[in-house]
Amino acid sequence: MLYLHNATILTPQRQIEQGAMLIDDQRIIMLGPAHVVPLPPGSDTLDAEGLLLAPGLIDLQLNGAFGHDFTADPGAIWAVAERLPQYGVTAFLPTIITAPAAQVAAAQQVLALGPPSGWQGAQPLGLHLEGPFLNRQRKGAHNPAHLRPPTAEAVAGWSPGAGVRLVTLAPELPGALEVSRLLAERGVVVSAGHSGASYAESRAGFAAGVRYGTHLFNAMPPLNHREPGLIGALLHSATAVSGIIPDGIHVHPMMVALAWEGLGPGQLNLVTDAMAALGMPAGQYQLGDYAVTVDATSARLADGTLAGSVLALDAALRNLMAFTGCTLQAALPTVTSTPATLLGLDYERGVLAPGTLADLVLLTPTGEVATTIVHGQIVFDRKAEHVA
Repeated sequence: MLYLHNATILTPQRQIEQGAMLIDDQRIIMLGPAHVVPLPPGSDTLDAEGLLLAPGLIDLQLNGAFGHDFTADPGAIWAVAERLPQYGVTAFLPTIITAPAAQVAAAQQVLALGPPSGWQGAQPLGLHLEGPFLNRQRKGAHNPAHLRPPTAEAVAGWSPGAGVRLVTLAPELPGALEVSRLLAERGVVVSAGHSGASYAESRAGFAAGVRYGTHLFNAMPPLNHREPGLIGALLHSATAVSGIIPDGIHVHPMMVALAWEGLGPGQLNLVTDAMAALGMPAGQYQLGDYAVTVDATSARLADGTLAGSVLALDAALRNLMAFTGCTLQAALPTVTSTPATLLGLDYERGVLAPGTLADLVLLTPTGEVATTIVHGQIVFDRKAEHVA
């Protein structure tokens, strides 16, 4: 049992000063002002030293990190996950970009086998399959040799139970609407991305089960007053959630602010789209089949095409605050409750409430990560400079 005290607790309803939380068996048992949360005899204690206690961060699009690319080497998922808590990440979707079906199956098998004995880290919640049902004209850093049309046969083995949680496709492709319906019926989140869809085609995708937009503004036609396209459809939707990469390179800060003002924290989801160079020095890295040149701020193919990012999720949160002027408490849902709700996991993730998983992060007022807790266990402590 862990008793965490002297924290400013950020709940969906309020901010609790001088707060305390009792954790047992991986879950939150009680939280509130310290004077109403008793300290059970024999409990371990953690003094939060006045820091902000928030739900752990959730990244829905992560291609790799620390020198590992998930598409080229799905077996690296657990090694990367072990180190993600330094960025406040407690759960994520390992992202497999357009690749042969065998690579997808290999990644599914990695998740099915589970982590090594004694492992601790951020929890993979299932795969994000970004492709192979993408528009060739909007392929970005995806290898066109592996693109293929969406069919029921191609997705026969894709479901949350089989390790597939989110699929990005271009809704305008022949067969895409049928596949969207099939996946949505199984509980897979279907996303529109790498797409040239018109506004009407995008709306047809929503009607067929599309509920998300992959990296808003990127790999889709720019907003046009005569043809709003996918961007217009996402910004106009009352329900669809839009992922966005707020590194200041993929999307201009003003456009991030525009999306924030139009969508708000319930429909805007910060993602990193980070690749193997996250947490590493500048140099040459891999994204799927391609070599990528990485400098201090960006990752690009030889022709200059952006190829993922080197953005960490806690930095994404701070960038949103800088780009929009919003508070940390206002920004937090974009990386906690909004992705959890999209995945249908908000009953146990993304909020601080009794009964939910004790996936937590202690943050400074400016959004710097101090301590990360997964399932009630401290897996990162900045002060100790230790990753469990």
